[in-house]
Amino acid sequence: MTTNSQVKTSTIPDKIWSKDFVLICLANFFIFLGFQMTLPTLPLFVKELGGSDQLIGVIVGVFTFSALLLRPYAGHALESKGRGFVYMTGLAIFVLSVGSYAFAASIVFLFIMRIMQGVGWGLSTTATGTIATDLIPPKRRGEGMGYFGLSSNLALAFGPTLGLTLVGHISFTQLFLICALLGFVAFLLSSRIRYKKVDQLAAKTTTVKFDIFEKTAIQPAVLLFFITVTFGGITSFLPLYAEEKHILGIESYFLVFALFLMVSRTFAGKIYDKKGHVYVFLPGTILIFCAMLLLSWLPSTFIMLIAAGMYGLGFGSVQPALQAWSVDKAPDNRKGMANATFFSFFDLGVGIGAITFGQLAYMFDYSVIYVTSAGSVLFSIILYLYLFIRTKRKNQAAA
Repeated sequence: MTTNSQVKTSTIPDKIWSKDFVLICLANFFIFLGFQMTLPTLPLFVKELGGSDQLIGVIVGVFTFSALLLRPYAGHALESKGRGFVYMTGLAIFVLSVGSYAFAASIVFLFIMRIMQGVGWGLSTTATGTIATDLIPPKRRGEGMGYFGLSSNLALAFGPTLGLTLVGHISFTQLFLICALLGFVAFLLSSRIRYKKVDQLAAKTTTVKFDIFEKTAIQPAVLLFFITVTFGGITSFLPLYAEEKHILGIESYFLVFALFLMVSRTFAGKIYDKKGHVYVFLPGTILIFCAMLLLSWLPSTFIMLIAAGMYGLGFGSVQPALQAWSVDKAPDNRKGMANATFFSFFDLGVGIGAITFGQLAYMFDYSVIYVTSAGSVLFSIILYLYLFIRTKRKNQAAA
């Protein structure tokens, strides 16, 4: 005889849209909206304070490196101190640091607060990916992470455009206070989530010295690194590059990019779940590669928007697939560390890209940034093919 409790346990595992999943998506949307509004406007603020292209790259880069250093700690803390503690601590630090930008009168102060923002970002984004993973059924992880990614994609659709629009009508002080307020809304929403309880036995096994990554996540994380290098070049220098070439509609670039990113989320995750990463990674990276070549050329607004669509479609397909790949093979008590590893390489790619491209822009011109970005994506494709062929041969030998 089948009881009601047995029926529930057989149906609940396949459900994605629970109350807590909706709350984490909403919280993620608001924190990313505040963050995305600062991405294209912060380089303009640095310019206003008298900074050079090199300083823009350093200020963008130091944020990602501070986040990078915190992610291993965040990965351990998620299993020992709990999801809620790590997430809400990160949100609080993020809100205070972004709010302090409103009072920045020097690049030195901005530099210090940028480090603090990276700390908050490293804690909160490592936690939020793990929280979402907890709430998504394993059999639908690719699809679920795609839906979860829509929350940040929606923020990306409106954030940069809203930030660039507002900065033309209000002061930077008002802009940064609005961004901090959005982060506070995320903090309030996160307080309503029921987080997975800490497994005390698992917590004791996560305190290994020099344990700074999850080995099962290394391959997808390394591939991600060579792709997110491109992101550092776009967020840091594309507004300045478009202005230099007298290309109008830079706000539309971020909107088109985000819209195509969202479109990709509706099908890429399902393809990953059914056929594996090979059917998602290669088409996605080829699109990103072509988008970088178009940006290096950039003759008109029309070409810029085509590049935005291709980049959004490609990045939106590849990123959640690589994240799902990162956590799929990790032990249950290492999901947090797998997410930490994944985002550490994400941060590393953006940071190295921003700093390196700042030097390239200083020495050459902005177009070199996107030629170099295309080369980085091409290397990622070659590395993926090598790893794929090697794994296939190992499996055949084992069989």
